[in-house]
Amino acid sequence: MAASSRAQVLDLYRAMLRESKRLSTYNYRTYAVRRIRDAFRENKNVKDPVEIQTQVNKAKRDLGIIRRQVHIGQLYSTDKLIIENQDMPRT
Repeated sequence: MAASSRAQVLDLYRAMLRESKRLSTYNYRTYAVRRIRDAFRENKNVKDPVEIQTQVNKAKRDLGIIRRQVHIGQLYSTDKLIIENQDMPRT
Protein backbone atom coordinates (compact mmCIF):
# COMPACT_ATOMS: atom_id res chain seq x y z
CA MET A 1 0.00 0.00 0.00
CA ALA A 2 1.37 3.43 -0.92
CA ALA A 3 2.04 5.92 1.85
CA SER A 4 -0.68 8.30 0.70
CA SER A 5 -3.16 5.46 0.46
CA ARG A 6 -2.18 4.26 3.95
CA ALA A 7 -2.59 7.76 5.35
CA GLN A 8 -5.95 8.10 3.61
CA VAL A 9 -7.15 4.79 5.07
CA LEU A 10 -5.99 5.73 8.59
CA ASP A 11 -7.69 9.12 8.36
CA LEU A 12 -10.88 7.42 7.21
CA TYR A 13 -10.64 4.90 10.08
CA ARG A 14 -10.21 7.67 12.65
CA ALA A 15 -13.05 9.71 11.17
CA MET A 16 -15.39 6.72 11.24
CA LEU A 17 -14.53 5.95 14.87
CA ARG A 18 -14.89 9.59 15.88
CA GLU A 19 -18.29 9.93 14.21
CA SER A 20 -19.58 6.61 15.52
CA LYS A 21 -18.71 7.64 19.08
CA ARG A 22 -21.10 10.58 18.62
CA LEU A 23 -24.11 8.28 18.07
CA SER A 24 -26.67 8.99 20.76
CA THR A 25 -27.90 5.44 21.29
CA TYR A 26 -25.61 3.16 23.29
CA ASN A 27 -26.38 0.02 21.27
CA TYR A 28 -25.79 1.72 17.91
CA ARG A 29 -22.62 3.35 19.21
CA THR A 30 -21.03 0.14 20.51
CA TYR A 31 -22.11 -1.83 17.45
CA ALA A 32 -20.69 0.76 15.05
CA VAL A 33 -17.33 0.97 16.85
CA ARG A 34 -17.04 -2.82 17.00
CA ARG A 35 -18.04 -3.26 13.35
CA ILE A 36 -15.61 -0.58 12.13
CA ARG A 37 -12.70 -2.11 14.02
CA ASP A 38 -13.55 -5.61 12.80
CA ALA A 39 -13.91 -4.52 9.18
CA PHE A 40 -10.60 -2.66 9.12
CA ARG A 41 -8.79 -5.56 10.82
CA GLU A 42 -10.34 -7.98 8.38
CA ASN A 43 -9.06 -6.00 5.39
CA LYS A 44 -5.68 -4.88 6.72
CA ASN A 45 -3.74 -7.41 4.62
CA VAL A 46 -5.34 -6.51 1.28
CA LYS A 47 -2.60 -5.71 -1.25
CA ASP A 48 -4.56 -5.23 -4.49
CA PRO A 49 -4.85 -1.47 -5.22
CA VAL A 50 -8.22 -1.91 -6.93
CA GLU A 51 -9.63 -3.81 -3.94
CA ILE A 52 -8.19 -1.20 -1.56
CA GLN A 53 -9.89 1.58 -3.51
CA THR A 54 -13.16 -0.37 -3.51
CA GLN A 55 -12.98 -0.79 0.26
CA VAL A 56 -12.09 2.91 0.73
CA ASN A 57 -15.10 3.95 -1.36
CA LYS A 58 -17.35 1.64 0.66
CA ALA A 59 -15.97 3.08 3.92
CA LYS A 60 -16.62 6.63 2.67
CA ARG A 61 -20.24 5.71 1.94
CA ASP A 62 -20.52 4.16 5.40
CA LEU A 63 -19.05 7.31 6.95
CA GLY A 64 -21.78 9.33 5.27
CA ILE A 65 -24.39 6.96 6.69
CA ILE A 66 -22.92 7.29 10.18
CA ARG A 67 -22.92 11.09 9.91
CA ARG A 68 -26.57 11.12 8.83
CA GLN A 69 -27.49 8.78 11.66
CA VAL A 70 -25.72 11.06 14.16
CA HIS A 71 -27.79 14.01 12.93
CA ILE A 72 -31.01 12.02 13.12
CA GLY A 73 -30.10 10.88 16.63
CA GLN A 74 -29.61 14.49 17.68
CA LEU A 75 -33.07 15.39 16.39
CA TYR A 76 -34.80 12.56 18.27
CA SER A 77 -32.92 12.19 21.52
CA THR A 78 -33.76 9.52 24.06
CA ASP A 79 -32.95 8.92 27.71
CA LYS A 80 -29.64 7.26 28.50
CA LEU A 81 -29.60 3.61 29.46
CA ILE A 82 -28.62 2.49 32.93
CA ILE A 83 -25.37 1.07 31.60
CA GLU A 84 -24.38 4.53 30.33
CA ASN A 85 -24.81 6.12 33.76
CA GLN A 86 -21.83 4.32 35.29
CA ASP A 87 -20.40 7.50 36.84
CA MET A 88 -23.31 7.77 39.28
CA PRO A 89 -22.75 6.08 42.68
CA ARG A 90 -24.83 2.99 43.30
CA THR A 91 -26.79 2.65 46.49
